[in-house]
Order: sequence, then C-alpha cells, then structure tokens
Amino acid sequence: MSQIAQHLLQVKERIVQAARRVGRGADHIQLLAVSKTKPLEDIQAAYAAGQRRFGESYAQEAALKIDALREQAACQDIEWHFIGPLQSNKSRLVAERFDWVQSVDRDKLIERLNNQRPAGLSPLNVCLQINISGESSKSGTSEQEIFRLAALVAQSERLVLRGLMAIPEHTSDEAVLAVQMRRMQALFTELAQQYPSVDTLSMGMTEDLEAAVAHGSTMVRVGTAIFGARDYS
Repeated sequence: MSQIAQHLLQVKERIVQAARRVGRGADHIQLLAVSKTKPLEDIQAAYAAGQRRFGESYAQEAALKIDALREQAACQDIEWHFIGPLQSNKSRLVAERFDWVQSVDRDKLIERLNNQRPAGLSPLNVCLQINISGESSKSGTSEQEIFRLAALVAQSERLVLRGLMAIPEHTSDEAVLAVQMRRMQALFTELAQQYPSVDTLSMGMTEDLEAAVAHGSTMVRVGTAIFGARDYS
C-alpha cells in the first residue's frame, strides 16, 4: 500500500469518528483530496487507492494536469473541483474542464462561467464562497450577498447551484471557530430551503475537519493530511 493510500485511510477514519461523535452517517460526508501543487503521480496514487474527487486552486496548473490525464486515458472518472480564487481572465480554463467551481463570489464570474461552459458538457456545479471570518486576506462574498448571487446562479442555463463553501478562521480558539461554522450551517440550511438543488456545505480542512463535521459539513477539503505539505518551489 502506498503512503498516500495509507493517508487516505487515516483521513477517512477521522471522518467516520467525527461523524459518529455527533450522530451523523459518514457516508453523507464527501472527501475532496486537494491536489494543488502536487504532481500527476500523487493524483494517480490517490486514484489507485479509490479516491475520485480532487480539488485544484490554480487554473493553469490544473488545466495541464487534467489535459495530461485525459490524453493518457487515465483517471477518466475523476470529479474535478476548482476551489481557489478565480480571476475572470482564467474562467474559460475552468469552465471548459472542471465539474465543480466552489469559489464563486461575484456577478461577473457567474456570467463568464455560464457563457463559457461548453454546451456539450453537463451544467457546471457551483458553490458560493462566503468569507465567513471577514478576513481581508480571504476571498469570498459577504453574507449579505449570498441570496442575490444564488438567484443569479439559479437563473443561469449552464450552471447549477449546489451550495456554499467557506474557509473559517485559522485559530486555536474553538469557540471562535464554532461561531463561524454554526453561521455557515445556518446559511446553508436557509439556502437549501429555497433551492432544491442545494445539497453541499463545503467546509473543513486537515486541521479542522472534525469541527466542520460537527457543524454539518457535507464535504471536507483535505490536502496536507493526504499528500503532505505543499511545495511552493
């Protein structure tokens, strides 16, 4: 068994235990393997271990990976999620290759993704990113804008509104983290009541996935615990 396969098992066990502690079923919580900055070989190792959902944050890097795997006829059933800040001039790369975009936070991006999604592909799944901590260093729209942006996505022919994504504050203060996650859970519940297509609360990473599961996350985005620390070189 590869090291990546072992790490995947460990993360899945963390999800199972976190779900059990709050009376949830682990099968309702999806694992997104965050493979940004990682080589194709790491993705292929995770794929061989059964992982099918992968998250990328850099449009050009991701496009090269996706195209390379498709040219090799390998990993054809991967579900690709774009989870990083997306510049408008890179939106076509994402619209043409990805299955999901979790970082939608403004009108212009909604319009471009809808217009650039090829008609031959299924509609692009969209999560609205909320800057729930209010930190200036983070992307995402405000809570006040969620429902206006949700209506724009819902009206878009080539997009499907699936839910919300957030990166809560990186803090050791569990009370602060819980407040932000509870707020995300409440916003998600309210959005799902208005839109039947909404079923995804993407929240929780390597360090806080247990707290996220306790507050209703349906998808955790884990990179370091699977692939190791990111390589910025």
